[in-house]
Amino acid sequence: MPAYDFRSPRLFVDAPLAEGAQVPLTPEQANYLRNVLRLAPGDAVLVFNGREGEWRAALASPSKKALALAVAERVREQAGACDLHYLFAPLKHARLDYMVQKAVEMGASRLVPVITAHTRVERVNTARMRANAVEAAEQCGILSLAEIAGPVKLAALIAAWTPDRLLVFCDEGADVKDPVAALAAARGDAWTGPLPLSVLVGPEGGFSEEERAALRELPNVVRLALGPRILRADTAAVAALTLVQAVLGDWR
Repeated sequence: MPAYDFRSPRLFVDAPLAEGAQVPLTPEQANYLRNVLRLAPGDAVLVFNGREGEWRAALASPSKKALALAVAERVREQAGACDLHYLFAPLKHARLDYMVQKAVEMGASRLVPVITAHTRVERVNTARMRANAVEAAEQCGILSLAEIAGPVKLAALIAAWTPDRLLVFCDEGADVKDPVAALAAARGDAWTGPLPLSVLVGPEGGFSEEERAALRELPNVVRLALGPRILRADTAAVAALTLVQAVLGDWR
């Protein structure tokens, strides 16, 4: 049996959820449910807030102009998010949208734009990133909303690094023939569950030699190549997160 109800519309709300609660909808949410999906009062909607699980609700119309959700019952308990941070050099709008959505779908719990020496895009619209993260969570049955961090320079990220996280540093210059074996070796025999992980993908211009050297000096680092071809940064996100989740993350 499938774990999720794929047929009912699903909505994220930033409000407490409990049996009998009535949650007001924003104008954008009301327009989506009423005019795009053509729902009527009484129709079922799944709702979550990233804290209290998933609830079944019904569309309600407390006034002629307003729409709300009448919360009925909890259908899924809140599950803990995978401790997986995705660190990336920012991309231009459409490709950044795609990358954020796919990272959330792949289980990233925190997204951090990282400014490197060869980064071409330094201004990041974090509100747009959050909107894409919300949309991905709504569409894919995800209960925990990924945290969206503000941009940080790579040097500052390295200076503040904590050694208890494993950093998977994707670098096309790494001499790694078997990325699965390299990740499995990083796990060792001591770990039985998902690791606290960070995955770093740089800009399409690559990391500078100084950046590579600084990253390789950090504790708990795996320098990883993603196959024999050079991947675009948004493709590299999907490839890297797939490998990491399959070998070290919550796919095991």
